[in-house]
Amino acid sequence: MKNRRNFVKAGAMLGTTLFTTSVWGATTKEQDRENGTPQKLKTRRLGSGNHSIEVSPLGLGCMGMSYHRSFIPDRKTMIAFLRKAPELGVNLFDTAEAYGPLVNEELVGEALAPIRKEVMIATKFGFKEGKPALGLDSRPERIKQVVDHSLKSLRTDYIDLLYQHRVDPNVPMEDVAGTVKDLIKAGKVKHFGLSEAGVENIRKAYAVQPVTALQSEYSLMTRQPENDVIKVCEELGIGFVPYSPLSRGLITGYINERTQYIASNDNRASLPRYQPEALIANWPLIDILKEFGDHRGLTVAQVALAWLLAQKPFIVPVPGTTKLAHLQENMGAAEYEFTGDELSKLTADLNKVKIVGERYTGQSAEQTRK
Repeated sequence: MKNRRNFVKAGAMLGTTLFTTSVWGATTKEQDRENGTPQKLKTRRLGSGNHSIEVSPLGLGCMGMSYHRSFIPDRKTMIAFLRKAPELGVNLFDTAEAYGPLVNEELVGEALAPIRKEVMIATKFGFKEGKPALGLDSRPERIKQVVDHSLKSLRTDYIDLLYQHRVDPNVPMEDVAGTVKDLIKAGKVKHFGLSEAGVENIRKAYAVQPVTALQSEYSLMTRQPENDVIKVCEELGIGFVPYSPLSRGLITGYINERTQYIASNDNRASLPRYQPEALIANWPLIDILKEFGDHRGLTVAQVALAWLLAQKPFIVPVPGTTKLAHLQENMGAAEYEFTGDELSKLTADLNKVKIVGERYTGQSAEQTRK
């Protein structure tokens, strides 16, 4: 069938594949392959003009390597994994002060130090002592303190993309953006990003310092960004970076009503969407993705990620994983190109599924209503 291949096999041979490209001046990199023939590796672009960065179609979320995913993998294994990722086409790595807290940045910094100039590192500030449970803190002096600590942890002298992790209602957005602007002038930060910010705060920030990317939860389980922030990103030329694009593993088929979590190191144990009754109610979405993928050599996760990539050319998901096979699988999703009829039919089928369960509750929910 035209424009279709065996994508599971392609995932295992990702080094020879092509990636979906984007608008906003996206460019193409040349890489020498084992056969000596240069192959084009297509990229996407976050942001616009002088405030843009060229990245792989999907980044790698690093949080689960040390935080919030029940188990903590062997450190040496994760370092090797992170160093392998660029060979599979990944050049955007996502971490944060809050992941651990602090320890995830140290892991990423150690792993990427030998290849620092070849990759993009994104990190975040915004919580008291780096701990979400203690509340928000985006005071200018705190931002500067966090950046200096992050630079040390990451073993680098600059941060490619610095996000405000959550909007702090006690600090004017203009002050936050102004502080990051000063850090950019000082050379400590290259680009400014926001996470879970609303339209009004995006505009306020952009007026002071152009925003390169907005990172917010977006997946087939969480589609609220389609109503507002993705539209303003398109208007202003801001990239959109979905975190939890597979809904913390839910949109893979690996999680079901019998899955057990270690609550001390896994936020899913307390989230409504991951309770047994909600998992059962939402399973028809998995069935739709599986049916589509089975006929095209795609896994459930690949269909879900390919669907996100097809929504806008400035969307760059950052699925997290600790397994090389899953990273290969995720990156393989960037190969698939829907026909117009395929995308319309799949979307219409998915729209019929009413998602059960909120994504957050309590303090976490409050911190995303900005």
